[in-house]
Amino acid sequence: MARVARRIKDKQVLRLIRCYLQAGLLEGGIVSARQEGTPQGGPLSPLLSNILLDELDKELERRGHRFCRYADDCNIYLQTRSSAERVMTSVTRYLEEQLKLKVNRSKSAVDRPWNRSFLGDSMTFHKQPRLKVAPASVKRHKAGIKEILRRGRGRNLTKILEELKPVMRGWTNYYRYAAVRGIFEELDQWIRRKLRCILWRQWKRPWTRAKRMMQGGLTEAHAFCSAFNGRGPWWNAGASHMNLACPTSYFSRAGLSSYLEQLHRFQHTS
Repeated sequence: MARVARRIKDKQVLRLIRCYLQAGLLEGGIVSARQEGTPQGGPLSPLLSNILLDELDKELERRGHRFCRYADDCNIYLQTRSSAERVMTSVTRYLEEQLKLKVNRSKSAVDRPWNRSFLGDSMTFHKQPRLKVAPASVKRHKAGIKEILRRGRGRNLTKILEELKPVMRGWTNYYRYAAVRGIFEELDQWIRRKLRCILWRQWKRPWTRAKRMMQGGLTEAHAFCSAFNGRGPWWNAGASHMNLACPTSYFSRAGLSSYLEQLHRFQHTS
């Protein structure tokens, strides 16, 4: 509060911040006293982090470093590993001794920029680097999509797509500045295969599968041979017969808007 008072002179605002910090913690319907920290998800946490870490920004500017900080996440860019390790040690000492903050050493590292992520983004290793989605972000997104699809195995395809669309749209909008589009193409192929897998499971019997594939344009011989192949849903979802029976246009008509199409639209409207 002493540091906050250096920047804020209004006593009512200071009193309000103190009330936030001293508010109790509700767990299981029981209110307990808060010993440290701020309410999760509230507006106070980013305000206090910027007031406190503004001193770190000024210190890095004084040293002439190139850096990028968002809340408590910060990347500092240097030319050599030895200089990076030296700055890592000095900045850690500054944060712990001057600002009295604890550095999470398990999440901190000296590494190439393309091996690290910042707010879910990373970059390529080229001389003129391009922004790309970090692999960990893609993995988390896929886990969320899998959960939706797992719940949708017994539902109509249209209803599944209605639940998927806002998730896909929000994720694509967040990463609309990405210059590497390959991951969006891969996600389009992956999600169509997941949907074909659901359809294959829903058709259940080989006779039903053969009938559906014939409706999709396969010959009778090809449809029956594929329906009775004895392989699992995931293998069949990626096989040529399901790609022919349920092409990209099939899902477009059902209401699926691809990641690549949404990315193109967001990039041209932002």
